[in-house]
Amino acid sequence: MGKLANDPAQGSPELPAAGGKWPAAAVAGLTVRKAMEIPALAGARLLAGEDGLDRVVQRANIMEVPDILPWVKPHELLLTTGYPLRNTPQGLSGLVAELDARGLAALAVKLHRYLDALPEEMIHEADRLGLPLLLLPDAVGFDDILNQVLTGVLNKQAAALERSWEVHHALLSVVLEGGGLTELVTKTSAVLGVPVMVTTADGRVLAESGNAEDLGSWRHTPCFDTSGRFRTEYEPGGVHSHVDVPGWHAVVSIVAGRVDHGRIVAFARHRALDDADVNVLERAATVAALAVNKQLAVTAVESKYRGDFLRDVLSGRAGDRDRIVAHCESLGWDVGRDLVVVVAELDPDHGHAGTSGLQLRPVQERFTVAWQSVMGRRDPRAAVVGFAQEVVALLPVGPRPDPESVVRDVVRQVSGDGGGGRRSFSTGVSRIVDDPSRLPVGYEQARRAVDVGRQMNGRGSLAHFDSLGSFRLLSQIEDREELRGFVRETLHGLAAEDDPEMEDLRHTLKVLLDTNLNVAEAARQLHFHYNTLRYRISKLERMLGPFTTDPELRLDLALALKVLQMRGIG
Repeated sequence: MGKLANDPAQGSPELPAAGGKWPAAAVAGLTVRKAMEIPALAGARLLAGEDGLDRVVQRANIMEVPDILPWVKPHELLLTTGYPLRNTPQGLSGLVAELDARGLAALAVKLHRYLDALPEEMIHEADRLGLPLLLLPDAVGFDDILNQVLTGVLNKQAAALERSWEVHHALLSVVLEGGGLTELVTKTSAVLGVPVMVTTADGRVLAESGNAEDLGSWRHTPCFDTSGRFRTEYEPGGVHSHVDVPGWHAVVSIVAGRVDHGRIVAFARHRALDDADVNVLERAATVAALAVNKQLAVTAVESKYRGDFLRDVLSGRAGDRDRIVAHCESLGWDVGRDLVVVVAELDPDHGHAGTSGLQLRPVQERFTVAWQSVMGRRDPRAAVVGFAQEVVALLPVGPRPDPESVVRDVVRQVSGDGGGGRRSFSTGVSRIVDDPSRLPVGYEQARRAVDVGRQMNGRGSLAHFDSLGSFRLLSQIEDREELRGFVRETLHGLAAEDDPEMEDLRHTLKVLLDTNLNVAEAARQLHFHYNTLRYRISKLERMLGPFTTDPELRLDLALALKVLQMRGIG
């Protein structure tokens, strides 16, 4: 069954993915390690929590009240003395756990005035939790620490902001100089030093840059499905990781107005991505939205021109062979080779449309983009055009043509893995067209294959024109009531579709007809004893008439079974 991404999930950029957590440096500020390098903390001694030295300090606070917990804030360097701690030494390990739960970056304590030493239980708990516990020298002043830490934080944030604007202008120049998504991801990848890609809202890769080996490795992780589609429905915004995926990746939505145009994704195997990387990606996403909108405007004009010409070709109004081939060459298409015409139509949508804060581009437009993206990677000179209700592709076949398997592979890639509220579609394939002047015939064959294939196999069908057989004729009978009457008159009680016994007998009849009434072979296929099948044949003849001796009746029965097989008719 073919599927198309419809409503990718929108994750909060403030939250990590399930099974992952934020890297320590995902917040703007100084790490505890860097904060300990400032002059005022040069004499501080680390008692515990070495594993937490990469925690981020955004602010510093002095606290000397007995109850300090209500005033603690996340990413804070808390400066205190033994005064708040002196009366509850037996509860200090619990205090450490509470401070860690509140997101404290580090605890710095000055002793001797009210408390001579910190209990071993407190030091052990801080070490277990990775909460840096610093012992301050008596001579240091809290105000010096406060001023120097805040200055360091502000300098770090100012530098990040300045870098962000420099990156923004560098990326914006890409678009102003006529560059597109390829140039944009190349610049972004160079700035970040990690692989970067841009995808559609449903995860189809539009452009990528970075180390080819790293990109290939990431494509084999659960972040991607087997068709190469990035699983946007499972990848919320922000920096995150998965248990079974090495490294980190950051995802930012590409939004213009309220329209979701896709994602920009950075992958890092050997370092944690942080807030500065996300900021660069956000700048790149803004510029990517400009590039996408510009490309959409150009594509809209080109698509109309291309669509009008291909419509003329498929209706036989485009001129002779040489004119068709020459004009297609000017459009970047090669139609002077063996082709099959492929028609793909979205199945009627009976499901509930997903809701999110963003609008998605029209489903038919996204369906067309999916086909163009997949076909563009397979053969850039293949014609792919989206019409109002269908996508038409002229798919080249090789010297040993197996068009059905080729189309099946393309459909698999367009479909993705069926996640994220995706829309199914049905596909029809024509016979091989060896002359552009025969494209109208191929187009009609493919359209017929779509219609009949959906009637035969339901939603998400893939049908080749040559496989339709007599269904092609039956599908052209518009009077559905006449077909139903024919089934009832021919099959009698056997036409009841809600009766398991009748369904079983119909299957027996079908196998008998398929084996040309070879009772021994039919018994083998049905796993019946020979005498059991002879009994069933007698029962069928009492219901239907002497079909074993009447070839005309056998033909009627075979046609009635085919009509019954066609969805929505029998």
